[in-house]
Amino acid sequence: MKYSDRQRVQKIYDYAVRLQEYILKNSIEKEALMTQLPLQWLVTTPLYNMGEHCHNLSAEYKVKHSEIPWAMIAGLRHRLVHDYDGTNWSILSEVIFEELPILIEQLKLCLTESEHVDDV
Repeated sequence: MKYSDRQRVQKIYDYAVRLQEYILKNSIEKEALMTQLPLQWLVTTPLYNMGEHCHNLSAEYKVKHSEIPWAMIAGLRHRLVHDYDGTNWSILSEVIFEELPILIEQLKLCLTESEHVDDV
């Protein structure tokens, strides 16, 4: 299925919010994520999906919203998929606990902006 950029951003946002909500609801901490395989598996699926949608956004959209590190998000997905045994969970924990909340806010702004554009 071919998605519009707005649909892709909505999907990225939804995955990010659900992942963050799960982590908060279950009081998951960085140390647990770095050592517990079930938690590692749990976070990789949303990250795969987010990265895939980032990768498939139009070049124009990525340039228009260059404040978001689209290539890094897509690259993280590729790294997780193709080099799973080499995953640095310390770095991934930083992404989940430090960068994910920032990304959610950035995506929320993109979605709000596109709502106003769609209304015109």
